[in-house]
Amino acid sequence: MAQVKARELREKTAEELRAQEQTLREQIFKLRFQAATGQAEKPGRIRLARKELARVLTVLHEKSAGTPQGR
Repeated sequence: MAQVKARELREKTAEELRAQEQTLREQIFKLRFQAATGQAEKPGRIRLARKELARVLTVLHEKSAGTPQGR
């Protein structure tokens, strides 16, 4: 899983971000399920997925609030 920069996320539309949010939520669910059953190959992937989800949600909130983009 490649880490996505917030700058790249800000270039996407709100619909694309919502789709990515849904994908990440599903991925986190699957990773947590694997970890619970002891099948997780790389447990650190959960952490990375959660951070990426946080980035997506932050950019979505910025877009909805009209916050200036590009710090």
